[in-house]
Order: sequence, then structure tokens, then C-alpha cells
Amino acid sequence: MTTHTLSVLVENKPGVLARVAALFSRRGFNIDSLAVGETEHPGVSRITIVVGVEAGSLEQVTKQLNKLIHVLKIVELEAGSSVQRELLLVKVRADAATRGQVIAAAELFKARSVDVTPDTVTFEVTGNSDKIEAFLEVLEPFGIKELVQSGTVALGRGAKSMASLSRYVSPNN
Repeated sequence: MTTHTLSVLVENKPGVLARVAALFSRRGFNIDSLAVGETEHPGVSRITIVVGVEAGSLEQVTKQLNKLIHVLKIVELEAGSSVQRELLLVKVRADAATRGQVIAAAELFKARSVDVTPDTVTFEVTGNSDKIEAFLEVLEPFGIKELVQSGTVALGRGAKSMASLSRYVSPNN
């Protein structure tokens, strides 16, 4: 089983995300990561889906996604030809004795401290999944109190773009 990142442009309408996710669920595929948000066109949203499936199964799911009425475009983003990032907020134990070590470790990963209390520091870090995992491994000995991680968001590199949506978007947008 291999991991695939799909960028799916859809009409920004109620229920579209549920129908897309249900398609994967009906097939018995677990979605590893899911992120969705409005694009530069207010009527269009981008769903970034990371899923572990075989190539043949992925092709079947892609064909079924294309049949959904509100799906506009689907592209598989290869790791080498796309920029992929995640966001992590993590709260770490950091008393007076360990605070300097915790902050020094976070600086190695270019993490920003976004909240400080007498017993904890909360950091924000962005990067690919390998960077996020490595950051968590470094912080583990200090004691992770709480964390939240976004799904992967991704765009193709360079001039190549999915933005050729003129046939889907009204000229007023």
C-alpha cells in the first residue's frame, strides 16, 4: 500500500465534503489526512486528501469522484512535484528548570512559541510530515501535554496550476 495525495477542487456547497468522504468510506479506505478550505475563487473549495491505497484502487476512486456532480477537478500531487505542509500546535511541559532546553530544541525546528505559562510552552510549527514527527520525538522526553495537528495541504510546484477553472467560475468572482 502506498500513500497518495489528492487535490480535489469542488463547488463550495453544503454536503460536498460528506459525499467525498463517504466515497472513500464505502470503499473501505481510511483517509490519513483531510484538509478543506475555500480557494481564490469564493465558489470553489480545495479538498486535500492523503490516503494509503494501491494504485489500481486509487484509479477506481478517482473515477468515482469524477462522477460526483460537484467535483470539478482531481489531481494526484506527487511529493517531488508539490509543496506539502502540515501545521502542529503542541503544548509541552516546561518548568523553570527545563524551559531553556525546550525552547532551544524548538528553535532547531524553527517552531514559534505562541503561549507561555509557568509550567508549559505551546509551540506552532509547520512542515512536511517527517519534520513534524521529528519535532515530536525531540519534545517527547520533556512531556507532551496536548497536541493538535492539521491535515496536509498541498499545491503543485512552479507555474503548473489547477487554477484553470474559467469554465466553472462565473466572471463576477
